[in-house]
Amino acid sequence: MTNPVQVGEIEKKMKQWGAKLDGYVAKAKKTGAEIKADEAKTVAELKVKHKVVQSKLDELKAAGEDQWAFIKTSVEMAYDDFEGAVKKLFA
Repeated sequence: MTNPVQVGEIEKKMKQWGAKLDGYVAKAKKTGAEIKADEAKTVAELKVKHKVVQSKLDELKAAGEDQWAFIKTSVEMAYDDFEGAVKKLFA
């Protein structure tokens, strides 16, 4: 059985980071500024990482108790990777 509090916290953070990333792209387009090629690549990579975390969260929700700890670690690692990359973009 998954721990809904931890899953919920990660989901909440993922929504916040996803919205911030979407806002970054929208602001760049609205102001007419072009995202530099390296930043565009970073944004594309972040969107992939975001999908990976979401996929792992879905897997965690469906996991049985015997698999939960292993999958939870996988989710946390994917999230940490994603969050670190997002923080670099907004640093």
